[in-house]
Amino acid sequence: MGDKLLEIEDLHVEIEGNEILKGLNLSMDKGEIHAIMGPNGSGKSTLAYVLTGRPGYEVTAGKIFYKGEDIMGLAPDERAQRGIFLAFQYPTEVPGVSVVNFMRTAYNAIHADRTKSAMAFRMYLQEKIDLLEIPSELVDRYVNQGFSGGEKKRNEVLQMAVLTPELAIMDETDSGLDIDALKHVSAGVNKLATPDVGIMLITHYQRLLNYIRPDVVHVLMYGQVVKSGGFELAERLEAEGYAGLAREFGLSQEAIAEVQKLEKARA
Repeated sequence: MGDKLLEIEDLHVEIEGNEILKGLNLSMDKGEIHAIMGPNGSGKSTLAYVLTGRPGYEVTAGKIFYKGEDIMGLAPDERAQRGIFLAFQYPTEVPGVSVVNFMRTAYNAIHADRTKSAMAFRMYLQEKIDLLEIPSELVDRYVNQGFSGGEKKRNEVLQMAVLTPELAIMDETDSGLDIDALKHVSAGVNKLATPDVGIMLITHYQRLLNYIRPDVVHVLMYGQVVKSGGFELAERLEAEGYAGLAREFGLSQEAIAEVQKLEKARA
């Protein structure tokens, strides 16, 4: 470890004039798995979108360094080419485009220095399919069209395997999965968790972390990382809830009231 991959300093982000991230600080090393936990509306997905450069999110203050480079001015495709990947909570259907063609196009766009022919890519893709134990026929179907929730998430993990990112952000990968699908998806992520990649897991619940063990757990509330720790922190959150620990994390009365409202809405 010790090879700094991502540094976020005092990040403030607005959406349509509403401040979502309010001075977020976070640091992770290459090869680590970090879990970002927090109630609905705390800014978890906003963080993912800002890191990948999604339009519509205005950074009003702060800095993001990826492998020592300030990436604030980079477009989404430039960040992808540098090795930043996002697995979506709700993957989009792309009718008429097969998974294999979609992935080959993405691979060649990101790895322009080592593009692959159709035949070479199919062989490369099959290696990843075998590694992740995914049915081969999945890649001949149209992207996410008619896919079950588990198939959509396994397809996202397959994309991660194909694109070989250095920073993989998994936005609520466990959302909508039954226990069997969760085990399959988690096993795939674990196979891709090497010393060359940092993985950021965004989740509400501890259950994902029972299968993908994080090195660090960050609690995100009211747009800030209010506490970082080990797996035991996730266990406390599961047992006591976010609102139950809000005062301990040193939040203001306004912030505590907001967390309590979010927690009540979730229940």
